[in-house]
Amino acid sequence: MASTVDSNFFSSVPALHSNLGLLSPDQIELAKILLENGQSHLFQQWPELGVDDKEKLAFFDQIARLNSSYPGGLAAYIKTAKELLADSKVGKNPYDGFSPSVPSGENLTFGTDNFIEMEKRGVVEARNAAFVLVAGGLGERLGYNGIKVALPRETTTGTCFLQHYIESILALQEASNKIDSDGSERDIPFIIMTSDDTHSRTLDLLELNSYFGMKPTQVHLLKQEKVACLDDNDARLALDPHNKYSIQTKPHGHGDVHSLLYSSGLLHKWLEAGLKWVLFFQDTNGLLFNAIPASLGVSATKQYHVNSLAVPRKAKEAIGGITKLTHVDGRSMVINVEYNQLDPLLRASGFPDGDVNCETGFSPFPGNINQLILELGPYKDELQKTGGAIKEFVNPKYKDSTKTAFKSSTRLECMMQDYPKTLPPTARVGFTVMDIWLAYAPVKNNPEDAAKVPKGNPYHSATSGEMAIYRANSLILQKAGVKVEEPVKQVLNGQEVEVWSRITWKPKWGMIFSDIKKKVSGNCEVSQRSTMAIKGRNVFIKDLSLDGALIVDSIDDAEVKLGGLIKNNGWTMESVDYKDTSVPEEIRIRGFRFNKVEQLEKKLTQPGKFSVED
Repeated sequence: MASTVDSNFFSSVPALHSNLGLLSPDQIELAKILLENGQSHLFQQWPELGVDDKEKLAFFDQIARLNSSYPGGLAAYIKTAKELLADSKVGKNPYDGFSPSVPSGENLTFGTDNFIEMEKRGVVEARNAAFVLVAGGLGERLGYNGIKVALPRETTTGTCFLQHYIESILALQEASNKIDSDGSERDIPFIIMTSDDTHSRTLDLLELNSYFGMKPTQVHLLKQEKVACLDDNDARLALDPHNKYSIQTKPHGHGDVHSLLYSSGLLHKWLEAGLKWVLFFQDTNGLLFNAIPASLGVSATKQYHVNSLAVPRKAKEAIGGITKLTHVDGRSMVINVEYNQLDPLLRASGFPDGDVNCETGFSPFPGNINQLILELGPYKDELQKTGGAIKEFVNPKYKDSTKTAFKSSTRLECMMQDYPKTLPPTARVGFTVMDIWLAYAPVKNNPEDAAKVPKGNPYHSATSGEMAIYRANSLILQKAGVKVEEPVKQVLNGQEVEVWSRITWKPKWGMIFSDIKKKVSGNCEVSQRSTMAIKGRNVFIKDLSLDGALIVDSIDDAEVKLGGLIKNNGWTMESVDYKDTSVPEEIRIRGFRFNKVEQLEKKLTQPGKFSVED
């Protein structure tokens, strides 16, 4: 029951005042927070006590969730919103007073001695790492109605992104444990940040597939909550137009991963267990694990607190640039600057041409691919200061140039890669640049949007993402000494792509280049029309000439040699129209499917030594 003091406090809001008898002391405190922060409009339409009481209590349940899931609660959210909205209205430049320069980092070229050394160092470090997958999104933008991590990474084997990620972590875990001198086995923790949209479906995918071979105890799902929408420049919370007892909410962004990790208590647990690194990655970059071992090696060698994985970036390309910003007051930070902000920032800082390519043919500012490696100790210390809160931004769509009204409600957003913005200048923040063909092929765009991409720019579609995997695997085998025939060009779903030999392998077959080189010898060649899937660990390729389809699936205790001339009719690629609804979504968004005409398939389930030749 409300006290007299409470009663006086709420007297200016009669609709709420008459309902105080319904509320618990905690709910009365939440009501006070709302009123103190200019939110009395939320109660204007409330009827007297006894009408819609259930709905009123549901409203306070939602307010309690919004308050508890945001660092500092709703009061902090509204205060920050007012400040950012005021800055937005006057057009304040977030980089005012800062000058950009190219930060220092490591440029790695695949297959060089330095790259191989970094990969080996990274494998040693892997058992000291925790992996965090940011997977809060559905595949709607792709034209796929499921969760993105359930999409096949490639359709030769049908392995989905989540399975590939887990198998890659397990391969690193095994290799790292084998190297470690103390002989102890350590399981690498794997965290998945989900959302209301993806949580139950991610859990179902894991459980239906027995966690793809990972121990369920290694996997933690952390669900992010949405944040309240804002109706105007005064940061008044937006009510659902169809329900006066519900606040409109929208996703806050993948920056929430930091506050979720902080509040979960996992960071403390990992430090106590002797872990040293936290590695963050996105949900649909099928090439990422090609880059992780070497990048982890760079973090360990250079002792980076923050290491951003990056690729060479063309000037003005729609990808953020990793930039050192130095303020007139001496402050400096190394962060991602979005591509649409980098060009004007350079022009305003004495670079009249803005964002241009240098003599390498690329921008001097490396392209951010949103994969971060953080040193655990300094990361935990920083989050203890901030509670995991990340610098936010707001992007309201105004009705007109007066900037007094919004077209629709907005909200605060945050990005995972903005973590370094709060770090002290003493923090060691760097980057590792890898070849694009090796490290970066995100699957983001639906076929229609991808087909409209200007010629020469990346499509970032399911089509290009799958083709990039075959290209990377073909180039890796070429570097290992295999003659892989050059690709042909083909138009699929309106996108011109290079079609290489369809070569795939399980991570346990070859996680790093030096391991792959040990498994390839003699004179080997693979024709462009060939398909090869290696699903075993101890499979050795020696003097193999492949012209067709070859699938090898073997248990760990089977040693298999692939050699001789293997020739058959193979698999053909058939074009599929993405508008053809008789074809499953995950196939039609690629624009092709395989017709498995003929193949040599070997499944070896017994230990021993085997030779596979046609």
